[in-house]
Amino acid sequence: MTSRRSSLRCGSVASRGGSQRIPRPPSARRGGPAPWARLPPERRHFTLEEVRDASARLPRPRPRPAPPGARPAAVLVPIFEADGEARLILTKRPETMPSHQGEIAFPGGKLEVDRDVSLRDAALREAQEEIGLDPSVVDVVAELDSLTTVAARFVLTPYVGLLSARPRLRPDPTEVVRVFDVTIAELLGDGVFREERWDVPPDLGVTPRDRPIHFFELAGETVWGATARILAGFLGHLTADR
Repeated sequence: MTSRRSSLRCGSVASRGGSQRIPRPPSARRGGPAPWARLPPERRHFTLEEVRDASARLPRPRPRPAPPGARPAAVLVPIFEADGEARLILTKRPETMPSHQGEIAFPGGKLEVDRDVSLRDAALREAQEEIGLDPSVVDVVAELDSLTTVAARFVLTPYVGLLSARPRLRPDPTEVVRVFDVTIAELLGDGVFREERWDVPPDLGVTPRDRPIHFFELAGETVWGATARILAGFLGHLTADR
């Protein structure tokens, strides 16, 4: 289904965003403001060390009960610094993938019990397989709250991984059509984040039905779904004490 954008887009956001297919229900409505909406622009910039310090103050991740049939999976949130700005690495999935075609995502995938000792190992292995990121250069500093994905039935655990420099990456074209990075300051910029409220159909087994759906409108791409939920939660923590 193609995205129905016009009724929920306004201001500077209209010049942003991509062609991601968003199954927006007819009842979709505006949600609340960004948690960092009142933060002055000059306080939305982060160095890698500031990200490290904030990650050390993260509360213990909350357990997420797995719905029937859900599979464990993990993603890596890779962050490095360039010109004094912390930058996150994101990927774009091919249209040929069986699910989440064309979506913006963090590198990651399902736990493989014959290869992974832990979900952390799964996140690092998948990042190496998808974008060629050497696990030895990743300093995993935090585990974030797990979340359940609706479409593919995964319980997804994100890990924050810090890199000492911009990495040299080798994307696997069968899993990734684009790798790019964006500053935390841009993600926190006015007009980038948007929340909508969706009535989730009860047959998806997700509660509550009135559910917040997050979006980040970047230059040429729209981040939404599980990736946007991870971003919103992590950025909310980073900015909570600014």
